[in-house]
Amino acid sequence: MSVFTIKGVIPPMITPFRQDGSLDLAAHQANLSRWNETDLAGYLVLGSNSEAAYLNEEEKIALVETTVNYADKDRLIMVGSGMESTRETIRLTNRLAKVGAQAALVLTPNYYGDQMGEDAQVRFFTDLADASDIPILIYNVTKFTHINISPKAVCQLAQHPNIIGMKDSSGNIPQLISFQRMIDPEEFNLLVGTASAWYPALDLGIQGAIMALANCAPEACIQIQNLFEQGDRAGAQALYRKVFPVNHAVTARYGVAGLKYACLLLGYQPGHVRRPLLDLSEADKTAIRHILLEAGLLE
Repeated sequence: MSVFTIKGVIPPMITPFRQDGSLDLAAHQANLSRWNETDLAGYLVLGSNSEAAYLNEEEKIALVETTVNYADKDRLIMVGSGMESTRETIRLTNRLAKVGAQAALVLTPNYYGDQMGEDAQVRFFTDLADASDIPILIYNVTKFTHINISPKAVCQLAQHPNIIGMKDSSGNIPQLISFQRMIDPEEFNLLVGTASAWYPALDLGIQGAIMALANCAPEACIQIQNLFEQGDRAGAQALYRKVFPVNHAVTARYGVAGLKYACLLLGYQPGHVRRPLLDLSEADKTAIRHILLEAGLLE
């Protein structure tokens, strides 16, 4: 039995940095205050859109502590704790649990990609789940890891009582259906990982999402699900189509810098990206502003 059911929209929270590259926890707190005013289901700290790969361990701890302290108490606090080795992943996961993390979203190890077949992946997540103090979710994000966990592996891992779900960021709807066939939705939280697949996923029975767009447009992401559940599929689909270009811009086209600029335009405090990422050119900023205007998110 799953420890809990995850339903609704969760942002993989942006991490604000000052111009000198230092972590800006005051800005993170301010963003949390804005997000707390919405009906988001929870927060993911240290996701891909959080620039987690560029954070040291103490910064990760500080971000999780700040999130736990300032998030509404009804919000799920999830953390990205994946490292390349099993040993370090267990250690970081349990350290984050001690400061208030309630669940861990864990990347598939990928550096030695040729050796990361089904057996290695199943062993990694099984060993982690055996030793973790909090429930584990698998993070399948082929864009960054170039590893795609198989439906067969997911079927095996879904039997573990401490592996409660998966975020699939592949955007591959046929594969999403294959994953669904392998799991019991009452026992395993299958979450979509991109707003580009949000409406199709809802239509397939998916109930939760962790998606970049929820950083800058949480209300729209939530409203798509609300309209769908109220039976207004036409309205849900129309809103989904309206924000689809925004999601493409802040993920595939302009990346984290684009997401942060969209957040800035919409009243958040995103700060800068951390090097070696580069801030946007003026031309790219103009393009994002236009996309937000076209979507009706900016006046």
